[in-house]
Parts: sequence; C-alpha cells; structure tokens
Amino acid sequence: MFDGGPDYLNLPNRMGYTLSIDGKNWSKARYIAIDTKVKKWWTVMRTPLCLIPEGNNVYTIVYTAWDDTRFHPIGMVKVKLNPEVLDKLTAELKPAIPYLNEVGAQAMPRNIVPIKNPYFNMPQLKRPVFPDFIVNMKGKGMTEDAPITDVVNRTIAEVSKQGGGTVVIPEGKWKSTRIVLKSNVNLHLAKGAEIEFAGRAEDYLPAVFTRHEGIEIMGPAAFIYANGENNIAITGEGTIYGPPMDAEIRKRPNGASVVEKDVPWDMPIEQRIYDGMEGRTFYRPKTISPINCTNVLIEGITMERSTLWNVVPIYCENVIIRGITVNSTKVPSGDGIDIESCKNVLIEYCTLNCGDDCFTLKAGRAEDGLRVGKPTENVVIRYSLAQHGHGGITCGSETAGVIKNLYVHDCVFDGTRTGIRFKTRRNRGGGSDNTYYERLRMINVGKAFTWDLLGSAYYMGELAARYPARKVNRLTPDVKNILIKDFIVESADQFFTANGIPEIPFNQVVVENGEIKCKKLIGALNDAAGFTMRKLTIEAQHNDIHILDGKDILFEDIHFKLPAGEIMVNVEGERSGNIVFKNINANQEKVEYKKESPMRIEIK
Repeated sequence: MFDGGPDYLNLPNRMGYTLSIDGKNWSKARYIAIDTKVKKWWTVMRTPLCLIPEGNNVYTIVYTAWDDTRFHPIGMVKVKLNPEVLDKLTAELKPAIPYLNEVGAQAMPRNIVPIKNPYFNMPQLKRPVFPDFIVNMKGKGMTEDAPITDVVNRTIAEVSKQGGGTVVIPEGKWKSTRIVLKSNVNLHLAKGAEIEFAGRAEDYLPAVFTRHEGIEIMGPAAFIYANGENNIAITGEGTIYGPPMDAEIRKRPNGASVVEKDVPWDMPIEQRIYDGMEGRTFYRPKTISPINCTNVLIEGITMERSTLWNVVPIYCENVIIRGITVNSTKVPSGDGIDIESCKNVLIEYCTLNCGDDCFTLKAGRAEDGLRVGKPTENVVIRYSLAQHGHGGITCGSETAGVIKNLYVHDCVFDGTRTGIRFKTRRNRGGGSDNTYYERLRMINVGKAFTWDLLGSAYYMGELAARYPARKVNRLTPDVKNILIKDFIVESADQFFTANGIPEIPFNQVVVENGEIKCKKLIGALNDAAGFTMRKLTIEAQHNDIHILDGKDILFEDIHFKLPAGEIMVNVEGERSGNIVFKNINANQEKVEYKKESPMRIEIK
C-alpha cells in the first residue's frame, strides 16, 4: 500500500506496508519515509506486488499504475528505505505461531515444500519414485477369512525382482502376520483397506534382526518390516490395526526387566534371540520398522491399537514420514514415531495420539548403543500435531549415539503431559547436541518443558539418586546446546521442571520470545549451567522458582503477571552462582544472587 497524496494535503512521501513470515498472517500496516525520483508518485503508483532488494538499501517495487482514469500494465520504480527504521519494525514483528487447523494430517498439502533450515545443512528430501507397474491384490485370491501374508509377501518379492512398482491392498478387512517390504516397492493401502495383525508370538517367527528400545536383538521386529532395502514406501488412506486388546502377545511381559539388563551387551547378535519360544523372553513387535534402508516414504495411513511403538525407522537414511495418524492412547509404551539412529529425516503434517511419547528421537542405549555408535542426525519435524501423550517432542531416553541437529518448527501440542521433553539416564551414554525449536503452540499441557535426566528408582535403582555424584565416564550423557524460541503456551500446569545430572549439568540453553500462561512457575532448575530466559511474558498463579546447583542462570527482559506481586526464588547448593534477574517488568535494576535464599523480587 502506497501513500503520499495531492500537494494540498501536505503529506510526505511514505511507503506503507505489512510484513509476514509465512505469507498468510500479516502485521498491521507500517509506514516509513522513502526517497524517489518519481514526482507526484501518488498519481501513478497504487498496488504493490513485491519488493525486490537491490543492495545499498535500494529496492525495486513492482506495481500496478493508475493515471486518474484507468489502471496501466505493471511497472516498476526504485525507492530507498531507511534501514534503521525498517530493521526496528521488522524486529517488532512477531512470528506467526500455527493454530490447530493449520497442522496435522488433515492439513497436509499434496506436495512436499522445500525444507528451510537456518541451523544446519540438510538435503532437500524427495519422495521415492516407482515404476508405473501396479498390482492390485484384489485379483490375487485374497479372502477376508484367512491371512493374506503369503500372497502379499510373494507378490512384493516378485514386483521387486521385476524392477519395482506398487502393490495395492484393496478395500476390505484383512488379516496378516509379518509383511516384508522389498526394494522399489510401494505398498499402497487403498481407502477402506484395513489390515489387522495377528496376536500370537508364533505368528512372528522366525526372529529377525531389529532393535528393541535401543539394543540390537533377533525378535518379532514389526508388523511391516524391511532390512537392507532401498526405495520403499507405505502409502494410502487405509488403516493398520494391532491385534485385539485381549490378544496373547499383549498379556506377555515386554521383557523380563529393563532391556540393558535382559541383553548382555557383549553377547553375539545371532545369539540374542527374544522370540518368546521355549521360555525365552519376548519383545512385542512394532507397527512399521524398516532397518538399514534408504529412501523411505511413509505417507497418509492410519495406525490403531499398536502393541508397542508405531513407526520406527532404524539405521535408515533419507526418510520422509508425512500425513500419518496414530491412535495408541490405551497402549503402554505406545509411542507414535521413534527415529532410531537415522540420518536425514523429514516428518511433517502428522497427527499423533499416543500412550507414551509422540515424536521421539533415539540413538541407542547404554553399552550396546555405544558399540553401534550411530547418531540420529539431521531431522526436521514441522506442521505436526501431538494431541495426547507423555511428550510432544522427546529426545531420548536412548541417547548413546548422540541425537544432534534437530529442528522442530510450526507444531502444536494439545493435551500432552509435556510439550518438549529431554530424557536420558546416567548409564545411557551420548546425549543430545544442537536441538532447535521454534514457532510452537501448546494447549492444556502438563508442563511446557521437562528435563528428566535421572529417571526413577523403579527403573534405575540407585542411579536415579542425585547424590552421591558419580565419576564422569563413557556412559555419562551430555545434554547441551538447546534453543527454544517464538512460542505460545496457552495453558499449562507448570512452566517447566529440570532435573539434570550433577556430575555433568545440562548446559547452554536459551528460551526466548515466548508467552506463557501457567499455574506454577519453575518447580526445579537443578544441575544446569548456562540457562538463559529472555523476552518472555509469564502469567502464573504461583510465584515460586526453585534452583539447586544452578550456575550462570539469566532471567532478562521478562514480564511477570503474578497475583502475589513478587517472585520468590529459592536457591540452594554449593555450586549455585551467577544467577541474575535483569529488566524484570521494565525495571532496569539488576538483581543478583548473593548466597541468600529466598530471593524476593518485587514486580509491578
């Protein structure tokens, strides 16, 4: 929008414009002065189409023209903008945070838009391409009263051997045991196709190579499995069902104890047989789990009532997961998507309702994970929805190979226990590094953020006890370099809790540009180093902040809305120090921790 006007109005030449990050949500019109050689430019310039930077603060404006009688074809004019004013206005522009109707499977576009990632090098992933050879299983003798496994697996193998194509599961209610994907095959579940997978341990023999909770084993693996294949896909509008909720495999214990105690890390892989036969331990199958595969696409399908984790690529490279829906809220350990030691992964427009964590990054567990030594790296999660689950986005707890280069943006968490969750244990190894989160919305969550790095005594025994501090060794995880910015917490029980590991505090965390509405503030900020919170608006019912052995903690440019009229900061621990409150509620006075507790900070 351009302004100026007839001379008698005595208006300066100004450029009026709005700004947008996503091209959908625009700010109010802003005006800045311009310098142009066009006289009475208000008579010829009316509707701008775009602004092209030319350098030295000069821009070319493409516009439509008006000469008091009619519009002319598109024209152009060069203008010079005041960079200081433009920078100030741009800085004031708040990024657009997505709403519920803009994310998840229901919002998925047909095409994959380019990945925009300012934090690390990430290749542009493209969906696999398959030959125009289609086999519809409708004419292959499938019946609804008998398992379709043999005929489907035989057809997949034949199509792969002939160069590849698409195998279509037609509308109907089908039963199956393990389906095995092969290279250059797209398994397409047509609309109305439902596959219910079997519920006995015997149905998943022989045991095949997989990973269970970060440790390599020979076991049931998954309902749909692939090993060492290239260019594979599972697509369509059909639905995959786990067995009925009273099935035999659901009644079996999922292991004898925690998996690192069940499986000796130095035992040869071929001897690690956990198939439930002859008294052996049984680990439940995942829903979809390719291992050692490249160029993987999982798109559009729905998964219901899994027996364990749902979509679990392991040791895969170039993976796209988009537009899927997972419903596993009544399933213990019913994770939605678990990325295990994979490289170059795009997850977008997914909707997850889970009995455990929703979107999860993992990289192997304990000694066995260190032996394998494969990180999860270069992962982008965008435009997705976590509705129910323990964590919206979770790093860990399997961290041995290190989780690094994660970029999560434009997602919504609606009803999860935690929005962003960091989880590891003293004996898990590795850690996480360079994880970035921005433009997130949280609704009705328990806690916006959680750092749970010690675990519970039920699973970890004495290792869950904060003290005594242990010596740092190869199994000690290091969680570091976290940026969380541009977010809205509409409603939460608590802002966050953070319980680190005393011998190696989690470190270098920045949380900035956020709006938070919660009941409680910070339940624990324990064993942290280098934790900065800035440019936040926090509205809470309680006023307590608890810090234990926190070092280099900065609260800066924060506006608190608290009924008590003051912040109570309880600080403990010999290592606590350099805790600073600066520019709180526009009060320029700096308040520093001086070995007295509690700190009382009045707010207006």
